[in-house]
Amino acid sequence: MPIPEDVTGDEIDKDVRQELLSLPKTLAEDVAKNLVMVAKLLDEDPEKAYGYSRVALRLASRVAAVREAAGFAAYAVGKYSEALAEFRAARRMTGSAELWPVMADCERGLGRPEKAMAMAGEPEVQKLDRAGQVEMRLVAAGARRDMGQADAAVVTLQSPELASSAVHPWTARLRYAYADALLAVGRESEARDWFARALEADQGGTTDASDRLAELDGVEFTDALEEADEVDAAAEVDEAVEGDEARDDDGARDDEGPAKG
Repeated sequence: MPIPEDVTGDEIDKDVRQELLSLPKTLAEDVAKNLVMVAKLLDEDPEKAYGYSRVALRLASRVAAVREAAGFAAYAVGKYSEALAEFRAARRMTGSAELWPVMADCERGLGRPEKAMAMAGEPEVQKLDRAGQVEMRLVAAGARRDMGQADAAVVTLQSPELASSAVHPWTARLRYAYADALLAVGRESEARDWFARALEADQGGTTDASDRLAELDGVEFTDALEEADEVDAAAEVDEAVEGDEARDDDGARDDEGPAKG
């Protein structure tokens, strides 16, 4: 796959660069460039990111960072079995529990929420940092909902992190998930409050909390561009109708023949 000229491979994280030192220099550069493309495209064009990840995987399948990148790219396009296999491979290479929550979420994606719940109770969870434990809680709550245990999902999300007023990178998503869980059990007033709290913490626009709030408040947004297009289209129809009427009038006058004196 083509690599833009402005991508040098130097953009990758220093820890990943360190991993690539085990490869010949030219090969390491090629792998780095493909990993950069995966990172750049993962959100905006996951299918292309997946393509670049497969190239990197063919070039350096024994590098943990490559297996991890391939896992996230597969996860982004819904290839959960493939993603899980890559994450497991990366974990075997590093011994880290960091990928445990996303591995559990892959189990959910494969229709195995019970397996995800079992993973939430494994010792690996205790090895996660705070952000990882919050992520695991989000996955566990999702698994509860998958199993039809909506009330249990609400309880699963109740935690010191949820009650804290401090804002962390995961705060908006945690509050949003709690609001959504409350709404699922019919606690609409509380849900509205938590969607508002999620919006307060959502500095990067990672959730659609504002839309959910508007929906609960019965507010409908109108796209100004769509309205303008509709007005233009209506005007064109009116002009066409007027043109047809004018032609009909001209034809009628012609049919009348010359005026008699």
